[in-house]
Amino acid sequence: MPSWTFLTAHARVLLLVARDPGVRLRDIADRLDITERSAFSIISDLAEAGYVIKEKEGRRNRYHIQVHLPLPEPTSQVRTVGEVLALLAGPGPIGKPGDVARAGGGRDVIADDEVLDFSAHKISR
Repeated sequence: MPSWTFLTAHARVLLLVARDPGVRLRDIADRLDITERSAFSIISDLAEAGYVIKEKEGRRNRYHIQVHLPLPEPTSQVRTVGEVLALLAGPGPIGKPGDVARAGGGRDVIADDEVLDFSAHKISR
């Protein structure tokens, strides 16, 4: 087994969040063999860049991926975060335009294109 991976820690965290939007930082750290502090830092980076919206649900966070955003890679052939997640997570059912996803602060976000579903988690695109 190589000591490196093709995906960055940020991409791996994003993939975990796509599969389980209620994933805890402790679980992210365990699954990726990183510290909870690193997991928190990566989630914070993704939120600051606008790729993830954090929503507080009781004592836990729920994460909403903004799949319509372009990748930060200028040389990428893939256009959006959602396209990469669909490739890595496998295709899920596609929702209808106008489906509603929850955003941070309890705001509803209406999908203007489609909704990608990664294991029962709808992500607006």
